[in-house]
Amino acid sequence: MQMMTDAREDPGVAASPALTLGPRSGLPGLRGRVGGGRRLDPGRATAPSWARVARSLRILPVLSTLFVGCTDPPLESETTATATMPPSTMPYDPSMGGGVTGYATGGQEEPTTGPDPTTGEPPPPMCDDALKRCAYEFTYPDMGETSVEVMGSFAPDGWTKGAAMTSDGNTWRVTVPIPWDTAVQYKLRIDGSMTWIPDPNNPDQVDDGFGGYNSVLQPMTCEEFTCEAGSCAVDQEGAFDWRDAIIYFVFVDRFNNGDPGNDALTGVETAADWQGGDWAGVTAKIEEGYFNELGVNTLWLTVPMNNTSDDGLGTDGHLYSAYHGYWPTDLTQTEEHFGTLAELQALVAAAHAADLKVILDYAMNHVHVTAPVYADNPDWFNPNDNGNGGDCVCGAGCSWDGADGERCWFTDYLPDFNFSNQAARDYSVNNAIQWIKDTGADGFRLDAVKHIKIEWLTDLRARVKADIEPMSGQHFYMVGETFTGDKPTINKYVGCDKLDGQFDFPLRMQMAYNVLMRQGTMTELADFFDGNNNYYNGGAAVMSTFIGNHDIPRAIHLAEDTPVWNNQWADGKDKAWNDKPGLPGGAAAFERLGLSFTILYTTLGAPLVYYGDEVGMPGAGDPDNRRFMQWTNYSSGQSWLLGHIQDLGASRAAHPALRRGSYTRLGADADTMAYSMAGEGETVWVALNRSDAAKSVGGLPAMALKDELSGETIDGPTVMVPARSARILVAP
Repeated sequence: MQMMTDAREDPGVAASPALTLGPRSGLPGLRGRVGGGRRLDPGRATAPSWARVARSLRILPVLSTLFVGCTDPPLESETTATATMPPSTMPYDPSMGGGVTGYATGGQEEPTTGPDPTTGEPPPPMCDDALKRCAYEFTYPDMGETSVEVMGSFAPDGWTKGAAMTSDGNTWRVTVPIPWDTAVQYKLRIDGSMTWIPDPNNPDQVDDGFGGYNSVLQPMTCEEFTCEAGSCAVDQEGAFDWRDAIIYFVFVDRFNNGDPGNDALTGVETAADWQGGDWAGVTAKIEEGYFNELGVNTLWLTVPMNNTSDDGLGTDGHLYSAYHGYWPTDLTQTEEHFGTLAELQALVAAAHAADLKVILDYAMNHVHVTAPVYADNPDWFNPNDNGNGGDCVCGAGCSWDGADGERCWFTDYLPDFNFSNQAARDYSVNNAIQWIKDTGADGFRLDAVKHIKIEWLTDLRARVKADIEPMSGQHFYMVGETFTGDKPTINKYVGCDKLDGQFDFPLRMQMAYNVLMRQGTMTELADFFDGNNNYYNGGAAVMSTFIGNHDIPRAIHLAEDTPVWNNQWADGKDKAWNDKPGLPGGAAAFERLGLSFTILYTTLGAPLVYYGDEVGMPGAGDPDNRRFMQWTNYSSGQSWLLGHIQDLGASRAAHPALRRGSYTRLGADADTMAYSMAGEGETVWVALNRSDAAKSVGGLPAMALKDELSGETIDGPTVMVPARSARILVAP
């Protein structure tokens, strides 16, 4: 469901600051004791030299956390090559926003905590000390070993799994997140043997209880840290880690028709009418193995509740049906065009049998005016009255933002729930819980969260924790939709007592600008990531990252040699009914879209694939971006993109560091960018090139590296990356 973007962007998170000396040490951002137990004191003549210290310890700047968040596209005051800002106002159009669900913001909510008035930087993200981690580089001289691992107390499984080191021919190295202000015991495991040795470069040792010694890394803190998550998750063996999710958005009515018997039409134009997709069709694709082969593991399904059979007039003069699912009438019954409750239950069962999770879209903000709950309980709804003799339709008699935003009606036929009313809130939360119990769903995508009282979210989360998770033994994932570039607004609804995360709209817009449209520089994108990953819920959020969805034009058109729209925030409505864009020819647009997916699949968060984007389907704004799924007759570019996304899914599944590791920026320039993801006992290096010519990318380790995408083995520290391409590099 679409919300208009905001008139004023958040000042944004500035690029990572230059390395500074910590207050008690001669190392960047380091306090406490390091290395062989000697206290580093810049005021003492006996302080170790930089060269000697560097051989045993390096604290590296940590540029993200274990979970992805987002920041805003840069403002003109921040960079000379700036992304286009979202428009300030736009009238509500019921043909937009999840298909006629649309909501908009013409203004801006005040941040709950504002930027520093002097620097303009946002406040530092909150993180409990128990969750903070400092990046520490272990080193060991290469003396011909075939493998070296660091085993220790730095992670819950550190003594059994450890962290594999890589060698440049002279030195073995690995960077590991170290618990904040906590002593760490460790050993080195050589060549996979059962004989483990203390670190010869670290004289601090303690008895290991078995007649030997463990090396000890003394407590340390750092100015730049990652924020380990986990407090929101179910602490039970076998519980799914939502950092591992790859989400596929199944827009049910436009996906696959498994039962022509439920294909009744409303009688409006085809693009805005029901087109026959249903749960039986989704189940068929599950059983065919389509999703497993694609490499996704989570399905997001459109709203399952029964919708009105009436049509609605959009501001563009076209009539729309409720095919999108956002005009609910009976909140207790399934949508007849999609199927029965038994068919939805069968879909979920088939998904679980195929190791797929299922997220249901849940629309809680409003109902259709014909809904019995509105007729029976009018006091549960905000009146369509602004108190000044006018209506309270969003963007007309009432504002989209502030207090009005929580009471305005999206249209005069969508009554808005008043969740200040406890009875209304209880009814809605009970309904949501019943849908979970009846279907066995694993999560919710929650619509239009900025337009509801936050108490609704906290009530739902409390009920989920009390009624659902103890029975399932699994964490119930809740991701919200807030279409804005303002981080404080997005973050307001994220927390262990609310949402696990939200859709990362600022990241999408930054990537569209820098990668698809080739505007600005890749340095801007790197700067974005520098301030990106530690923001939401202190870094503990599981944001969903994406390049396409149902409220914006198909991404392939921004990736064309000449983008169809020159603004990454464009809604594409100008071509939704006439002059519709066709499928691009050639390879370039598909390769640029593939490069964007590579970034999503090699950074933190739960990547989202909007149905059809895996083959670069064309489409302008809503409803043209919801054409029926293309299953056959792919062009060469489409076939390549499909295979590429399958390869990305396999790579992400094979390398936990891509899903749970720590991000470190390695370099960036006008057209290239490099970073590493380290954790879970491995390091993965990623080199990107958006240019139309091959480019060399440096900053990589001086060692042989295997490219996960091409299968080549190439030598660092500089590699050649083909045009509009990337390399995902691992130790061979």
